[in-house]
Amino acid sequence: MKRISKPLPLSLLTVLLLSQVCSSIKWLALSHTPASFHINQTQHCKLLPGLVSSQAQLCRSNLELMQTIIAAAREVKKTCQKTFADMRWNCSSIDIPRDSTRYRPDLDRGTRESAFVYALSAAAISHTIARACTSGDLRLCSCGPIPGEIPEPGYRWGGCADNLHYGLVMGSKFSDAPMKMKKAGSHANKLMHLHNSEVGRQALRDALVMKCKCHGVSGSCSIRTCWRGLQDLKDIAMDLKTKYLSATKVVHRPMGTRKQLVPKDIDIRPVRENELVYLQSSPDFCAKNDKLGSVGTQDSLSRIYSVAVFPGGGKHLVLRILDKASGL
Repeated sequence: MKRISKPLPLSLLTVLLLSQVCSSIKWLALSHTPASFHINQTQHCKLLPGLVSSQAQLCRSNLELMQTIIAAAREVKKTCQKTFADMRWNCSSIDIPRDSTRYRPDLDRGTRESAFVYALSAAAISHTIARACTSGDLRLCSCGPIPGEIPEPGYRWGGCADNLHYGLVMGSKFSDAPMKMKKAGSHANKLMHLHNSEVGRQALRDALVMKCKCHGVSGSCSIRTCWRGLQDLKDIAMDLKTKYLSATKVVHRPMGTRKQLVPKDIDIRPVRENELVYLQSSPDFCAKNDKLGSVGTQDSLSRIYSVAVFPGGGKHLVLRILDKASGL
């Protein structure tokens, strides 16, 4: 007897369509996964968009982890758009239309915008996993380790630290998988994306701070219980935005026995571990240019009018219109 499959809900059909996007960060299409869709069977991994073979294998071997990664995809989209809300490029292209099969070129090309998205994506995956360990949402991990150093008088280690180590291990295994495939684009692009992803994870390491809770009579705080916890993703995104604004343009050239990325306009030196790099210059994002991935700023301007009054003789009124969306 022939088995008749039930038609998929429209929302899941949309998700499957998004699986054809042409980018090694196409896993961000997971942000469109319906909130009601829970991954509790291995066959559900086939319904998830944008996964390469090793990512799908990770899904099948750890279903709980994929729920966390879906949450990370939503966080990347939300955080990126909030972080760049005052700029000409406002990360709107990260939320592709539901009827589209690819990202806009600003995320496909090796621009500083794609550099930021890769860095934020890598940070967000590890950040979400680390906190899921703390909250008990992942059964394969628990609280982070207690620091080895002896705390100062009046302090003691306790609480539940964010498990950054587990987050970094599993996060990098997932986010770097597409760039390690043979058919992952040019070698220069792969080096750029791998580098920027590691910059994102380094920003996450730098965001591990000591958090404490006070104890004592009448709020005296005579003793503090402390643990290592991560800053919020929005704070990490602002750090990466600073790196985006000072990103270094690089070229792919022979260095010794192999080709490496080196700064284009600076005397030859290695690329620094904490700097974002890009291969292609970005459009100005003011004018609409579908080929370059610019949606333009028309109909989305917030105008500020200012009046200048010049002394002497008569008063001359000068109107100056500032484009808030320019980010200048």
